[in-house]
Amino acid sequence: MTNLNNALSTRLNQLNASGHQQLLCGGLKGIEKESLRIAKDGFIAQTPHPKALGSALTHPCITTDYSEALIELITPPFADIKDSLDYLHRTHQFVYEHLDNEMLLSASMPCGINGDQSIPIAEYGSSNIGRMKHVYRHGLWHRYGRTMQSIAGIHFNYSVPEALWPVLHQQQNSRLNLEQFTADAYFGLIRNFQRMGWLILYLFGASPAICKSFFGSRPALMAQFEQFDNGTLYHPYATSLRMSDIGYKSVNQANLKIDYNSIDGYVSSLSAAINTPYPEYEKIGTLVDGEYRQLNGNILQIENEFYSTIRPKQIIESGEKPTLALKRRGVRYVEMRSLDLDVFNPIGIDEDKARFIEALLLTCLLQESPETLDQEHQVNNANQLAVAHYGRKPGLELELGQQKMPLQEWATEILESMQPVCTILDQDDADKPYSSALAKQQQLVENPDLTASARMLEQMTQLQQPFARFALNTSAEHAQYFKSNKLDENNSRQFNEMAAESLTKQQEIESKDQIPFDEFLKQYFLQS
Repeated sequence: MTNLNNALSTRLNQLNASGHQQLLCGGLKGIEKESLRIAKDGFIAQTPHPKALGSALTHPCITTDYSEALIELITPPFADIKDSLDYLHRTHQFVYEHLDNEMLLSASMPCGINGDQSIPIAEYGSSNIGRMKHVYRHGLWHRYGRTMQSIAGIHFNYSVPEALWPVLHQQQNSRLNLEQFTADAYFGLIRNFQRMGWLILYLFGASPAICKSFFGSRPALMAQFEQFDNGTLYHPYATSLRMSDIGYKSVNQANLKIDYNSIDGYVSSLSAAINTPYPEYEKIGTLVDGEYRQLNGNILQIENEFYSTIRPKQIIESGEKPTLALKRRGVRYVEMRSLDLDVFNPIGIDEDKARFIEALLLTCLLQESPETLDQEHQVNNANQLAVAHYGRKPGLELELGQQKMPLQEWATEILESMQPVCTILDQDDADKPYSSALAKQQQLVENPDLTASARMLEQMTQLQQPFARFALNTSAEHAQYFKSNKLDENNSRQFNEMAAESLTKQQEIESKDQIPFDEFLKQYFLQS
C-alpha cells in the first residue's frame, strides 16, 4: 500500500470511528453532455439551433457549445445519480421531439465533416453577452480551426457534501478557516485526479478511431495513425483519441504553467495567461475592418479556452469572470471533463460509470495530495497521452514517481483503494451499486477486450464498417429508441414552458442592451 492510500485509510477510519462516514453520501452530481446534430445526409447539420428548444443563450438545460450544431444538454445537480440520469434521459426525449429528420451523433469524434467551414459557429443573438460568446468562438476558429472544436464529450460535475467539510476540517486540525480549507481540499482532489485520471480514458474511452474527414484542415496529422480502412484512421490499442494530442491541445497551452497547488495560485496563473499577449494570435488581429476576429490576442481569450481534464468551479453571476467567482466565493464543485460519449448508450453515460466516477473523486479527496511540481505535470500529461493512444497495449507501463508501473497493476491498486469508499456509499442498499460498479471496472482492467474502445473496433471489423458508418448506425438506433419512448405529457409541458421562458429572457436582455460592445468588453476584462 502506498503512502497516499495510508492517508486514505486513516481519514476513513476517523470518519468511521466518529460515526460520520455517512456524510460521504449525497454529494451533488450534474451532467453536461455534448452531441453533434447530424442531418439526413450524414453530414453535420447546417440548420439553426431549433427554436422549439428555446434560447441557447438563456436556457438552463439546453444550449450549444462551440457550434450551432453542437447541442449541449445540462442536468441540474442531484444527490442521487439516478435523478441526474433520468433528467438527462427526459431532456433527450424532448430534444428528439423537435429534431426534424436530424439525429444526435452517438460518438465523441465527429464525422460528416465537409471541410472546416461546414461547422457552423454558434449564434447567441444581438446582446453584448451573446456577441461575446460568438466572437470568442470565432477566435477559437482562427486559433485552432473549427474541426477540433466539434469534438463532443461528457462533463461530470461533482460537489462534495456540505456537511462533510466541518468534520474533515476538525479531524485534520486545520488552522485555515473553513472556506480556505475547502478550497485547499478541492485542489488536493484535483491534483490526485490529474495523477490517476488516465484510468477514466482506459475504462471509458470510446474514441479509438477517427474519420479521415476530421483531418481535412490538418492533413499532416494523418501520418501518426494506421489505416483501418479507406475512410478511417486508428491506433489498434487506442482508448480515447479525443483526449490525445490531436484533440484539445495546442503548443502555447502545453507551455502554460497553471498552478494547482492553491486557489490563489490557480487564479493568478490563469489570469496571467488571459492577460499575456501571444505574438501568433496578435497577428490574427482583434478588430479587423469593423469585425471582431477574437476577443483579444492573448494566450487565452478567456478562462474557458484553457483545456484541462478537471476544473475547479464556482457558480458565476451574469457577466462575471470565472476566476473572479473563484476568488470571491471559493470552490463550489469540480468539473471532470475527460469522459467520452458511450456509443452503446442512448444518453451517452450509464449508472455504473457515474457511480464509479463519484467514488473515484471522493477517493481523490480523501487521499494525501502532495503539491505538484512542473516535472510531475509533464509526467501526468505523458501518462494520459500514453493511455489515450496505447492504453490497451499488453504490458504498457506508466510513470509513477521515479519508477515505471504496469498499467494493470496501478489500475488494480487504485480500484482496491476505492473499495472502502464504495462500501460506505452503498449504505444499506442490498444491491451494493457502488461496489458492483467497481467490480465491473476491475473486469475491464483484467480484460481490455471488454472496454468500449475494444468493442467498437471489434464491431467495426466484424461488420466491415468505417468509423463514420458505425457511428451513424448507432446514432440511428438511439434516435429510433427515443422515437419509440416519447416524453410524457407533463414533462413535455414543463420543457416547453422552459423553452418559452428562455426565449422571453433573451428578448428582455436584448431590449435592455445599450452600451457599445467595445465598452462592454473593456468593462468585462477590467473586473477585479
